[in-house]
Amino acid sequence: MTTFGPTDDLRAAEFRGADLRGARFIETDLSGAVLRGVQVEGVEIDAPWLPDGDALLVNGVDVVPFVEAELDRRFPGRSTRRAADPDGLRDAWAVLQRTWDATLARVAAMPDGTPDVSVAGEWSFAQTLRHLVLATDAWLGRSVLGLAQPFHPLGQPGPQAEDDGLDLSLFSTTTPTFDEVLAARADRVRLVRDFLATVTADDLAAQHPHPWAPEYPETTLSCLHVILEEEWEHHRFAVRDLDAIGSSPA
Repeated sequence: MTTFGPTDDLRAAEFRGADLRGARFIETDLSGAVLRGVQVEGVEIDAPWLPDGDALLVNGVDVVPFVEAELDRRFPGRSTRRAADPDGLRDAWAVLQRTWDATLARVAAMPDGTPDVSVAGEWSFAQTLRHLVLATDAWLGRSVLGLAQPFHPLGQPGPQAEDDGLDLSLFSTTTPTFDEVLAARADRVRLVRDFLATVTADDLAAQHPHPWAPEYPETTLSCLHVILEEEWEHHRFAVRDLDAIGSSPA
């Protein structure tokens, strides 16, 4: 299979009469792409951050509102992720953690080793929790709280971490036990909960440096929204993969 990577410039390329059956586009920028007269049977698109204010058109119809409404239906409480006041944010975090608690209970009832199973090369359940530890450390610990070294060694950096200037030497190179992952995750959940317990409207408006690009300011509220978005999207990924694991032949 031919593989194209970051050094291949395919911007504005035209595929005419090309056979792309079974092709996979992973962490690829398709913004502004135009598909005309295409066959899309069985096509799967997973875009964690659908256009906010820009349309995603299928046969001239903006499908973003339909997708968002359906995801909110499937994941009760997801619609609260953009709460804009202290009480709303506290409620949003509480319902989110009840959702994760139910998913953790589901994993506990599955066969041993389930947390470390990768589906189609994606992060395992344990790695997903570790990434959420890092997301909390970046957007709350580093940006809002201004901690000099906010990162837990069990955090899971993303594939663009080095490009973002993240020092990978801060993170463990050994695979932790699931109990260790759960402990790190519980600590960061508590960190957010404790912060939200006393946050005020004025606090939410305060500005902080973006964790990866300090020259761009972010408000406390926007940082919290990123954390909530990360939580819900990675929960969706986790549930998707748990469904796949549960349906696999023993």
